[in-house]
Amino acid sequence: MAITSEAPAAGDVTPAQARSAWTTPEPIIAWLQLSPLLLVLTLFLVIPIATIVMVSFWGYNEWSFYPDFTFENYEYHLTAAVTWTTYVNTLKYVALTWVFTALIGFTAAYFLAFHIRSTTWQIALFLLCTIPFWTSNIIRMISWIPFLGRNGLANNALISLGVIDQPLDFLLFSDFAVILAFVHLYALFMVVPIFNTMMRIDRSLIEAARDAGASGFQILTNVIIPLSKPGLMIGSIFVVTLVMGDFITVRFMSGSQSASVGRLIQNETALLQYPAAAASAVVLLIVVLMMIGLMMRLVDIRKEL
Repeated sequence: MAITSEAPAAGDVTPAQARSAWTTPEPIIAWLQLSPLLLVLTLFLVIPIATIVMVSFWGYNEWSFYPDFTFENYEYHLTAAVTWTTYVNTLKYVALTWVFTALIGFTAAYFLAFHIRSTTWQIALFLLCTIPFWTSNIIRMISWIPFLGRNGLANNALISLGVIDQPLDFLLFSDFAVILAFVHLYALFMVVPIFNTMMRIDRSLIEAARDAGASGFQILTNVIIPLSKPGLMIGSIFVVTLVMGDFITVRFMSGSQSASVGRLIQNETALLQYPAAAASAVVLLIVVLMMIGLMMRLVDIRKEL
């Protein structure tokens, strides 16, 4: 007995065609999924930055500021000698803080990743590193003042040991105190990404290098450090951006004797020179983005994301 199948008549719709007719196009689904993130970025990132850029072209006088379109704010900011001096001082803080936080972060991460075999101990020691960060940055920064002062614990201990005869003045209200506070505040931002990168390194690569006769130093320089560069670069981005925009640490730890770009903007804001402060902020943003762009060209951090 022959079995025949009838083709659907003209105008009839099969179930598969009916389902496809109600299917939302993939581009629309993708935009719907991105819409919450785009909304948040627009409200809290794009609009504030656009507002700052707009205000940076406004004019101001001794008692008010008003809508305008002038380049005087940028011209004064870029031609003033104090601006260049402040940027040099800020970049000095950035470079020294980066060097010390990178050394501390790499050493701590290396110890946790390769010398602590137990996962439980790795987690416990990592949490121990985060204990200082359970308090406010300002509290951790100010806690150095009684330690570094002329009559502080450091000077008293050195005098008691006979190392010095007179208190050391450079310990507090100096560039040394500023760098010390920066390193204390931001060292963990280096430890976390470097540790995360080192934990992803295939241990068989280290065993292969050891079997090939490589020394511990050769393994460190030819295997571990190159594979840890993405984490080091992520930590560097955090440290650079935080130090470039910081002003409260420089103010307190230098005793208002030193300056940074963040302090420059804070002073302009305190004097109600909002257009000048906005222009300074835009220039600082451009400089930071250029530094981040340079770092991202040196190392592909997408491997870590």
